[in-house]
Amino acid sequence: MTDSPHRVHGLAGDEIAPDWPALTGDEVHALLDAMPQLVPPRRIVWHSPRPLSAACLVQTGGGTVFVKRHHRSVRSAATLREEHDFIAHLRRAGMPLARLLADAHGDTAHAHGDWVYEVHEQADGIDLYRETISWSPPTRPAHAFAAGQMLACLHRAAQGHVAEQRSTHVLVARSELATAADPAQALAAQLHERPGLADYLRGRDWRRDLAALFAPWRHAQPALARQPRLWTHGDWHVSNLCWSGAGDDATITTVLDLGLAAANFALFDLATAIERNAIAWLELDSGNDAVHADIALALIAGYRRRRPLDRSDVHLLAELLPVVHVDFALSEVEYFHAATKNRRAADVAYDTFLRGHAAWFSTPPGQALLDAIRAAA
Repeated sequence: MTDSPHRVHGLAGDEIAPDWPALTGDEVHALLDAMPQLVPPRRIVWHSPRPLSAACLVQTGGGTVFVKRHHRSVRSAATLREEHDFIAHLRRAGMPLARLLADAHGDTAHAHGDWVYEVHEQADGIDLYRETISWSPPTRPAHAFAAGQMLACLHRAAQGHVAEQRSTHVLVARSELATAADPAQALAAQLHERPGLADYLRGRDWRRDLAALFAPWRHAQPALARQPRLWTHGDWHVSNLCWSGAGDDATITTVLDLGLAAANFALFDLATAIERNAIAWLELDSGNDAVHADIALALIAGYRRRRPLDRSDVHLLAELLPVVHVDFALSEVEYFHAATKNRRAADVAYDTFLRGHAAWFSTPPGQALLDAIRAAA
């Protein structure tokens, strides 16, 4: 097997050394020995540049598979199974997701020492955006339209998935703060089970910061709190989709990476899709050029082609968008401070992601994007 040192995407859109070591030939070989259908020879052919875990593609005598490894401080086997149960539900409902591979005991979450692994069959289609940095818009509005359609299909398929909320906040896209009548009180109630985040926040005036970033959008809270509960993808970006081709007529062949999935509501996922795909956050210094209203509107139009949204839904979507990231931004603060011990990255997650993204929506480019969404109602 081939062990390839690699770089991963950094918070500034650069390439940096990974927090987690690359998967090695020996550890992948030992893992796949528990899956006799994946007979040797085995060879690592690609390492993922995504920074929050380690992943690779492995060629085996039984086909190519995708192996992903998490540190136990980020995912236990139990919390990983919550995601896998959702994947199984979506597959039964006809969604195109790669099949998880089980070991001889029938388990798809494989714990070994400090690590927890999962193994997926290789996704069908072209991984068109696999090297794309997060928050990079798709190259074509038609791809955003297709992504909106597929997200609506996922939400229809998710109906009927009855499960408790994820048992962790770390690197999971949840919406408790985004929908709370008092976000600061809601966060305070969580901190006893989030000691890493509590430790970081001791050095921050976080109550004032939350009050300031939520203030312009508080009038929408009652309507957000009434949204029907639904399990959501949580990271709907074009890099988490495989495609039939690169042209305007490309269709989505496989949905990838439900690692951020949680119990939320449909508009939360659509707002997240706009936040991930329609704003080039790493290029905000370029002003309006970083805003892609056509991508946002294509996502909404594609979604509406498969699942209805009335005028009030679209207006509520615009009110949610400036705070849809809040819960996940704090989970990144927790991850960097408690799991990787990277204070600089935790500060970036707090100042640039949590506070900065919310504040941007009060600027003229941010207001223009929200107005464009409202006009589409």
